[in-house]
Amino acid sequence: MFGKLKALFLKNKEIILYLAFGVGTTAVDFLVSYALYPTKLNIHAVHIIAWVAAVAFAYITNRIFVFESRSRGMSVIFEVIRFASSRIATFLIQEAIVFLLFDIMKLSEYVVKIPATVLVVILNYVFSKLLVFVGGKKKDE
Repeated sequence: MFGKLKALFLKNKEIILYLAFGVGTTAVDFLVSYALYPTKLNIHAVHIIAWVAAVAFAYITNRIFVFESRSRGMSVIFEVIRFASSRIATFLIQEAIVFLLFDIMKLSEYVVKIPATVLVVILNYVFSKLLVFVGGKKKDE
């Protein structure tokens, strides 16, 4: 039984770790937001700071554990730029979906959040896999 589970994990390691660290990224976003809410910062500043902290956490965990990037030097800077750019793009896509489904079509915010979040998670994975963490993989893969 344990051997089968281990084989299943190893076969799907990248996706499993991506989703697990995605939960951690969400936790960082929530924790930073809740820590900053009592301060004198306005809510938009709080959300921006929390988003930046979450993206930084996501980059570090994706780089080290999920995609196992071995980029060094200037390649890391370009990797960070590609990662941040892709996250900004998916944030804008999510906002467009929310605007379309919530503001224009007047659907419930609960209905809107689910497809928007699912699409963003999928796009973040695809962008990270195909555009961000390229050329820096471990040599044994």
